Amino acid sequence: MTKLVTIYGGSGFVGRYIAQRMARQGWRVRVAVRRPNEAHFVRPYGRVGQVEPVLCNIRDDNSVRQAARGADAVVNCVGTFDASGKNNFEAVQHLGAARIARIAAEEGVARMVHISSIGADPDGASLYAQSKGQGEEAVLEAMPNAVILRPSIVFGPEDQFFNRFAGMARMSPVVPLFGAQTKFQPVYVDDVAKAAELAIVGQAEAGIYELGGPDVETFRGLIDLTLETIRRKRLVIGLPFWAGTVLGYVTGAISAITGGLAPQPITVDQVKSLREDNVVGDGVKSFDDFGIQPSAMEAILPSYLWQFRPSGQYAEVKESARNLR
Repeated sequence: MTKLVTIYGGSGFVGRYIAQRMARQGWRVRVAVRRPNEAHFVRPYGRVGQVEPVLCNIRDDNSVRQAARGADAVVNCVGTFDASGKNNFEAVQHLGAARIARIAAEEGVARMVHISSIGADPDGASLYAQSKGQGEEAVLEAMPNAVILRPSIVFGPEDQFFNRFAGMARMSPVVPLFGAQTKFQPVYVDDVAKAAELAIVGQAEAGIYELGGPDVETFRGLIDLTLETIRRKRLVIGLPFWAGTVLGYVTGAISAITGGLAPQPITVDQVKSLREDNVVGDGVKSFDDFGIQPSAMEAILPSYLWQFRPSGQYAEVKESARNLR
């Protein structure tokens, strides 16, 4: 009988790549999301009826249970950067993760994969890190055999990091940064999905794995790489953390007054997160334990950041033509 995996948040950035891989494995894939009508794009990942989006709100027991029922494995890809509202850090990354794990155990699900992040710590400096750490603890309490994946910044065609700063550089002559010297170890989204795939099919030991790409770069270094990739010269300015904290408080107040209509470029909690390096630790489980060689940024970024170049898809053609003169 064909096996079934339920992927909570399966239409999101990381989830969709896991769904594709599991469909190629021949598994039935249940994509549990809040808005299934907006997730129909996952259906072509497999044969007719193989990949199915279903309604699920991870803040509701019955909803989570219906999605988990009959599954051989579950994957939790749900995360948030919202510190307020109904779907805040606590509701999604702590209580939501706990609910999925508890119900998976009650339903007799054999395996669970939980997507967390490097820096997850119940006693962390930021609320984001605390909620991630509390979620991990709850998952392991209910499903001791779970595989927890902690990626650094995840990049790929749909990412909200390189695309965001490339878009900023296209519109502005200046790129301001808070935490310019903070180190990151960006990891390609499909490499994370491959690790999840191996865990789902039982080819990985239980435990926590920290996932990072082959290169460690400062925040400024990543922006310099982005600018080089999109063929643009911009002034990159490193700003002090205290300025980011002030900006976070001010824009947070304005956003609250306007009911969220005014955009908030950075939050106080994000500034706290930026004070800590986001790299794979020493002596921890990593890609090596999966037998995966992670992809380099330089090999992937040009494949989707070309759209931000002055000449777009024709940039390389023009460069080649100039070399012929």
